Amino acid sequence: MGNPAKYFGILALSCMTSSFSYGDDLLSILQLALENDPTLRQAEASYRENRESMIQSRSSLLPSVGVGGSTSRLTSGPTDSVYTNVTDPVTGEMSIRRTDDHSFRPGINNHGWGMSLTQSVVNLASWYSFQSAKARDKAAAVNLAAQEQDLIMRVAAAYFDVLRAIDMLETNVQEEEAALRSLDQTRQREEVGLVAITDVYDSQAAYDLAQNTTILQQDLLQSRYEALEAITGQAHPSIDVLRDDFPIVQVDGSLNDWEREADNSSLAIAAAEYNLEASRKNLKARKSDHLPTIDFSGGWNHNVTAPINSQGIQIGGGASDRTSLAVSLSIPIYSGGAIRSRRRAAEYNVISAQESLNLAERQLTQNIRNAYRRVNTDVLVIAQRQQSIRSTQSALDATELGAEVGTRNIVEVLLARENLYRALRQYADSRYNYVLDTLILRQVAGILTPQDIIDLNEWLQQ
Repeated sequence: MGNPAKYFGILALSCMTSSFSYGDDLLSILQLALENDPTLRQAEASYRENRESMIQSRSSLLPSVGVGGSTSRLTSGPTDSVYTNVTDPVTGEMSIRRTDDHSFRPGINNHGWGMSLTQSVVNLASWYSFQSAKARDKAAAVNLAAQEQDLIMRVAAAYFDVLRAIDMLETNVQEEEAALRSLDQTRQREEVGLVAITDVYDSQAAYDLAQNTTILQQDLLQSRYEALEAITGQAHPSIDVLRDDFPIVQVDGSLNDWEREADNSSLAIAAAEYNLEASRKNLKARKSDHLPTIDFSGGWNHNVTAPINSQGIQIGGGASDRTSLAVSLSIPIYSGGAIRSRRRAAEYNVISAQESLNLAERQLTQNIRNAYRRVNTDVLVIAQRQQSIRSTQSALDATELGAEVGTRNIVEVLLARENLYRALRQYADSRYNYVLDTLILRQVAGILTPQDIIDLNEWLQQ
């Protein structure tokens, strides 16, 4: 499983140590997303909340120290004033003595303070619960790293979706302009009797369709910009574009190499392994619930009591200290079946975690193979679509020439032009698919880092 520190915080570290440009390029937008993306902020808060659970679990193994104090005031006296006959023991004369009723002014003050210490000596259930919490903390760290990688992918996908929409719009505008020129030419040819009115209708229909597509593409582009803004919290009306000489190459390394890399670095596998470890530790904790526990406790108290005044004579009072040391043994006997039920639940949880790991391993094998194959397929598709552009351009030129000499009609010209612009759109689309698929391959393998964005950013221009 390794150390989760190699996953956790990789995005923040890489971004802080990198130099950023101040334009709206991919790297600067990633930095804004790192600071403002609500999904990542939520994931970080969840991770820190889970970490507090580990700290709380550890507290049961550490000493518990408390300090306390108290103070009290006692007063007493008759409800009403009392008059009594008192004989003077010397003279024998009788006199009347008055005893005042109850008052809060005279009284007895007592106070004290003390300290207590409690330490668990033997408690295997608490120990294994702490070990389980530590494993879950590692799983949470890996999951946070996965959220960081997911942020890279979401930013890249939103960024290149904008570029994809820009290219589509530019191509549609070119197609619309070409359709308008064709419509004007067809009208002129119809006016001099070179073509029939039906050719004008066909050209008009092609132009109307191109206009409609342009309107839809403008709306799509605006929605792509807004999707990018939702991640960073800021508008990006102008972003850098991908250079025409961006290299399109096959995946470096064999499929077996990438499968081994994924086995060693996959975040999904690492998180599943840590969760399985946490479940096994929790099962040990539940098996230990029926074992004896031993606790040590100690205390020190200092008390001060005031003397009691009885008929002018002070009785008692003074200060005293008390210390206590104790070792207690507790053996659970029966708790309504709860101990056995918690143990069975922990056993089922281990089975669930093991199956989750098995599923993650199978999905990883499938995903890494698909991602690897998809990148190499993109390379072949891009090369084929480059050839398709050349072929459709040649076909359009030949068809337009044939239309001028009367061997081709306007419908064939419109179809040839549609094929050309379809090829242009498909080529642009395949380039952005290749960029994103290369990032997905690294994400599936668990090695996607901001350095990949830094390298990719070098191929962007204003």
